Amino acid sequence: MIQFQESEDEPDFSQEDHLTSSSQPLHQCIATLVCHTASYISSLTLAGKRLYTGSNDGVVRLWNANTLETLAEASSNGDVITGDRGGGGAVKSLVILADKLFTAHQDHKIRVWKINDVVEEDVGGKKYMHLATMPTISDRFAKCLMPKNQVEIRRHKKASWVHHVDAVSGLALSRDGTLLYSVSWDRTLKIWRTTDFKCLESFTNAHDDAINAVALSENGDIYTGSSDQRIKVWRKNINEENVKKKRKHSLVAILSEHNSGINALALSGTNGSLLHSGGSDGSILVWERDDGGDIVVVGMLRGHTESVLCLAVVSDILCSGSADKTVRLWKCSAKDYSCLAMLEGHLGPVKCLTGAFRDSRKADEASYHIYSGGLDSQVKVWQVLVPA
Repeated sequence: MIQFQESEDEPDFSQEDHLTSSSQPLHQCIATLVCHTASYISSLTLAGKRLYTGSNDGVVRLWNANTLETLAEASSNGDVITGDRGGGGAVKSLVILADKLFTAHQDHKIRVWKINDVVEEDVGGKKYMHLATMPTISDRFAKCLMPKNQVEIRRHKKASWVHHVDAVSGLALSRDGTLLYSVSWDRTLKIWRTTDFKCLESFTNAHDDAINAVALSENGDIYTGSSDQRIKVWRKNINEENVKKKRKHSLVAILSEHNSGINALALSGTNGSLLHSGGSDGSILVWERDDGGDIVVVGMLRGHTESVLCLAVVSDILCSGSADKTVRLWKCSAKDYSCLAMLEGHLGPVKCLTGAFRDSRKADEASYHIYSGGLDSQVKVWQVLVPA
């Protein structure tokens, strides 16, 4: 089901509805997708013209994000992907690698789907095949045979180190696509090989509380954000001693400037030089490396009145979604932290965000489409025009 706001072919950005300054962005909700009526939207991702939405009932739906008319067709004719035999719990994160879709679930598992016969113009013709559930049966069997592979997950209970034992809260892919990083409320960070879905490494008790977010910079540094109010930075080892001990990654920094739990992370700038972190107190911290190589806070974005639940970088704009039911757009610059716009319309907390730069009809403005998913079971599509 898709609901359109009343508008002409070209959205009418009236001064009553939007920021009045000519130097400010103009924005409008151009469509509302009511795609998971019995459950809330828990994750979003874009891949070209394809928009994937995940919900807390374990369902992933596909939409064509190219035009609103095609979106309407996708809502009735598009493929529906579910967890194993209809299970899986909330879809916490979605990432795409070539013809594979990885979905992270509340039931502690990561599922892999093969995208077959991908024809961009024909959303209804897409087919999906379940390839694997991670950890795979062979990986679980191999690790369970040896006592040394057992780790204590809670008092008097053990499991093999390849298992997540709580919701998988986030996924990230390495730049070359060979590695998948997963984080969980079980406080672990795991590294998987994307060719055979084998778990290569796991950090038990990587944090002191649930890990809620993971982000990966272009240079390979891994950032994890936790309810323990800390961000940790991990790096692939080049030290020969660590490599011999099969320690492929090491902890290299701990960032402790937040005064509340961290729910979201995003990177922007050249080679991911700026790190943005959203906290339960409604603040967003901006981090950058100083001349000595240390990661320090260079700014704080305030405006949300409740927890920041999600962050996404779209070109040169930082988007933040909050429990206060709003989306805010910010300049992505270590020298300018101003709020460009506030998008209002959701009836519940905003849980996930994604977006894309769009071709503009005017040379003196930049155009964006921002997609926001909320606990109101809706995905809103926003058009944002930013004067050059």
